[in-house]
Amino acid sequence: MRNLLLIGGDGLSSYVEPLEAEGFAVTLHPPGADPAPGGDHALVIIDIGDAAEDPLAKRFLQAAQSGDAPPVIAVVTRDQLSGLDPARELDDFVLAGAAPEEILARVRQAVWKRHRVDTRNVLKCGDLVMDFANYTVHVAGRPVELTYKEYELLRYLATNQGRVVNRETLLSKVWGYDFYGGARTVDVHIRRLRAKIEDRHNTFIDTVRNVGYRFKA
Repeated sequence: MRNLLLIGGDGLSSYVEPLEAEGFAVTLHPPGADPAPGGDHALVIIDIGDAAEDPLAKRFLQAAQSGDAPPVIAVVTRDQLSGLDPARELDDFVLAGAAPEEILARVRQAVWKRHRVDTRNVLKCGDLVMDFANYTVHVAGRPVELTYKEYELLRYLATNQGRVVNRETLLSKVWGYDFYGGARTVDVHIRRLRAKIEDRHNTFIDTVRNVGYRFKA
C-alpha cells in the first residue's frame, strides 16, 4: 500500500521527496521512458499536460474506466479543466503547481477511499499489517511481538519495499551513525525478524547476495 507511480516530467519531480518523507516508495516515470515500471501500485499520479499520450499513462487511464486500475489522480492546468473527460473514472484531480501538502492530502484520501487504509498510520502488504500509531504488527491476524530494533528494521524495509537496501544504510537508519557494531548486527536481526514474521505461507524479505535486503513489493 506504499508504492506510488508518478507519470510525468519535471512538474511531478518536486513531489517525490515529500512523498518519500511520508513513507511512500515513489517511482517517477518520465513520458516515453522505457522500460515501464512493474509491480503493484497503491496509486498513480498522471500529469495530463505532458503524459496523456504516454502509453503507460493511457493504459492506466483506460483501465480506470473499468475499475481495474489503482486510484488515479490527474494533474491538470486551468486550461485543461474544461477538457477533462467525464468518462474517465479519475479518483481526483489537482491543479499543476499545487503544494506538496495538497498532493499528500489527496493521496491519503484516494488511498483511503479505495483501500480503506490510512496511509499515515497503517501499512499493509499481503498478510502483514503494521500499525505505526500503535507500534503493532500482525501477520494473518496473529499479533507479532518485536523488539524495538526489529520493529524499526521492519518499518524501514517495508516503507522502502521493492528497493534493495544495503547493510550500511540499515545500520545508519535503524541504529544511527554512532553505532560501532558491524554489518553482522543487521544479519542477526534480519534472521530473528524473519523467524517471527515469516512461515511457509508468507515470505516478506529477500536476501540480495553481497548487497543487502529487499522487502517484497
